[in-house]
Order: sequence, then structure tokens, then C-alpha cells
Amino acid sequence: MTVVVAGAGLAGLRVAEELRKAGYDGELMLVGAEPTPPYDRPPLSKEVLQGRRSPAAIRLRDDAFFADHGITLRLGSRVTAVHPQRKSIVLAAGETIGYDRLVIATGLRPRTLPGTESVPGVHTLRSLDDCLALRRRLDGADSAIVVGAGFVGCEVAASLRVCGLRVHLVEQQQAPLAGVLGETLGELVARWHLKAGVDLRCGCGVAELKQSDRKLRVTLTDGAELAADVVVVGIGSVPEVSWLAGSGVEVGDGVLCDERGRTSVTDVWAVGDVAAWRGPGGRHRRTEHWTNAGEHARVVARDILGLPPDEPAVPYFWSDQYGLRLQVFGDVRASAKVRVEEDDGRRFLATCAVDGRLTAVVAAGMAGKATRLRRRIGEPVGDG
Repeated sequence: MTVVVAGAGLAGLRVAEELRKAGYDGELMLVGAEPTPPYDRPPLSKEVLQGRRSPAAIRLRDDAFFADHGITLRLGSRVTAVHPQRKSIVLAAGETIGYDRLVIATGLRPRTLPGTESVPGVHTLRSLDDCLALRRRLDGADSAIVVGAGFVGCEVAASLRVCGLRVHLVEQQQAPLAGVLGETLGELVARWHLKAGVDLRCGCGVAELKQSDRKLRVTLTDGAELAADVVVVGIGSVPEVSWLAGSGVEVGDGVLCDERGRTSVTDVWAVGDVAAWRGPGGRHRRTEHWTNAGEHARVVARDILGLPPDEPAVPYFWSDQYGLRLQVFGDVRASAKVRVEEDDGRRFLATCAVDGRLTAVVAAGMAGKATRLRRRIGEPVGDG
């Protein structure tokens, strides 16, 4: 049997690792669009952007690992089509590769501000090349505008402040991370940026961006005008699924899968950021977090080999900003009742409950307490 993984990022690598761990000894190939071997993306917005870690330091595995585990790497090879009837994929150069089992792990591409794609000094951050290009632009820069206060935007804003730049952070919602954590917790995160000297502009977006007098000038939807040397756009990403057109693989907001990662086409699975797995109630949902890639990979590897699934883990993700680690255990739902259990003005611990049961724990700088509370997720909570 030959297993081909389309995508050589974290999720794709984890699939290969889990297959070998579970005893698979057949042909195994990772096909990646980027020329770089699998690397860790979270440091791009933090240590690598700040110049504290080199590109080599974020490689997930060295060359010897792939040789020792019999994993073939095809890098710099974008997949442009899949033909399930012939069980083959097509690369950008025209080469066809056959498979017995295919795993889709092509990830995301960042959204851009319409009309700004070719404007010098306007950047997105998804890949190592994106990060290195942004770092080069920072040479001689003293100011930046970050559009979008999701995880990438918040982390980039924090990193640019660490680098000494003046930073404007623009967010359409009423608080940073409000779309993920809600406004109550988002306001706690906002305090970090304000204390660090970030000019935080919430409740508005970008109306116009133009280059003038060697500066990038941004007009906001509330009429305010900002100017800076560099603009970083962090307004979300879209799944890389265009290459699946006409394949029969059903897509929506990502590749639609069942609860074990199986797609609508036999012998094709999907994992990681690109995959929308079916959850409780039949709703498909994508989860763009580092730990999710590993969970998907373990389930899919076992399914490919006909093994029963492991017990699902409690969802977990984190973000590092201003020397604090923000940790989220469980599922923060829009309908949740949020209770801030502890708050010293910088560090905090909060719980989220739906229908009287604990659904999530959110903490910053309180890892021990958050870990202990995590064990209670799913249990009833009191009103006190």
C-alpha cells in the first residue's frame, strides 16, 4: 500500500509519524508546496519575527528522521489536481503520482485586503517566507499597522512592540480575540496591548490603504487616518481546496469529513486546518490550532490501518503575548456564561459554562490552576 499525504506541514508530518508508530511499513510520501522541510509555524509570529530563533531552529524533524522512517519528501511541489477514479494526484509541473490512500493536509492561505496584494510594505504572515520578507521590511522601520486582532494579529503586534516599533492594532470587533473568546475575555487581553503602548482601535476596519510619501496611509471606517512604514494583515485565512475542483471531494468551509476524517471520496481523508470534521449534531467545523493537527493525525492514521480510534482529548490551544501564555482548554462557545475566577490586572483565570456544565477553562499566567480545572470539563458547575 502507498499512502500519499498532500501537504508537508505539521498535520501532514504527524500523519506520517502516526502511521509509522502504529506499525505501517508501506510506501509513504509527503508532498509539500513549500521548498522547506516541515517546520513549526507558531514561532513565526513570535521568536522568528523577533529574530530570537533562526529558520533552522524551527524545523520539526531533521533529514535523518525521514531517511530512518522511510518517508519520501517531495518539496516545492504543489498539488494541482486529484483523480480519485485513477487514484492519482497531479503536481504543478505535470507529474502524476499514484496512491492507494490519500490524506489531504494542504492547510490555509491568508486573506488579503482587496487591492493591496502588490503594494510594497503590506504583508501577511503564514509561511516562513512570509516571515522573512516581513523581517526584511522591518529594517529601518519605526511604525506598523496591524489589521486584525485575532491570534496572529495580536502576536505580531506584541512582537513588533518588543522590536521597538510604534504599533497601531485595528480590529472590527469590540475587543481583541472577541471572535474566539468573546468580549469579556477579549477585554482582558486588550489590557496587555494597551499597557505595552499599542494604539488599539476596536470597532472599525480599513476603508482605504494607499502609499504616499514613502509611508503607508490607512483610512479607517470611523474616519481616522493612520500612517506607518509597514502594514501586517491578519484577518483570517481560507482553506487551500481549489485543487479539489471536479474531484468529487465535497468542500464547504474546508474539506467536509466525518468524525474520523473520511471525505466524501473513498480512500481519501483530510486533517488539520483544511479539514472540517463532523461534530456533535452533525455540524462540520474547522479548528485552526496546533494541537488539533496531532489529534486529527492520530485518528486518521488508525482509521487508514483499520484500528479503533483513541479516546478523544480535550481541545487545547495557546498564544504567547508579552511574556504570558494564554491557554484555552475545551470549547469556548458564543452562548457560554463566562466567569472570571481570578484577575490581578495581568494574569487571569476564567471558566465558561453552557447549560450548567463547564465547557472551557481560559487562563493567562496561571497554568497550574488551569490544568487542575481542565479535569472538570463536562462536569456540572454551581451558580456561586
